[in-house]
Amino acid sequence: MNMDITQLISDSFSIIIISMCLFLKLPQIRSIISLKNARGINIYGLIMELGSYTTTALYNYVNKYSPLSYLEYPVLIAQEYVLIYLVLFYQNLIGMKVIISTILYFGLTISFLMQVLDPSILTLMVPFCTPVSLSSKAIQLWEILRKQNADSVSVTTWIISALTNGSRIYTILMDSKDILLLTNFTLSTVMSGSIALTAYIMQQKKKQL
Repeated sequence: MNMDITQLISDSFSIIIISMCLFLKLPQIRSIISLKNARGINIYGLIMELGSYTTTALYNYVNKYSPLSYLEYPVLIAQEYVLIYLVLFYQNLIGMKVIISTILYFGLTISFLMQVLDPSILTLMVPFCTPVSLSSKAIQLWEILRKQNADSVSVTTWIISALTNGSRIYTILMDSKDILLLTNFTLSTVMSGSIALTAYIMQQKKKQL
């Protein structure tokens, strides 16, 4: 009975996390469209984040894990596509290299989905998702501090990110108690919170000028 209750609570948290992720990137997307610029947003951080999301989603999919344990990743990936396009567009970065990279990305993704490529490759790639994900957030924080500009950065997006990462700490504790995953989500929570706080302070300072 206790196990059933624990599982029910864990599943409920997973559903809440997935629901929150449906709107995670939307404030950021709306901010860029409204301002018609992407100042303060680092494209390399977004690409690293996309790589981490895609690898994790593919790994869970090919291993036939419960959709509740990773459904937020496909949701985030779809929003990340829109966000990356907007940043590329407003930073005038769309060119032949971007087009070739896009074709290569989708080619590899489809190959893994259809298992044309050996799924064991994903097993080798997954451990790198943690440092890549954390690095992408560190790059974004550095971009804000370096340019002293957070006009296009959505505080709401990063607050939701911190909340969803923090919630995953609970579901992992209830499920696998995997130290690597716990470390990843704990650090991700701290980094997302730091970006939200820094962006908020920058934006408030600008309003006071």
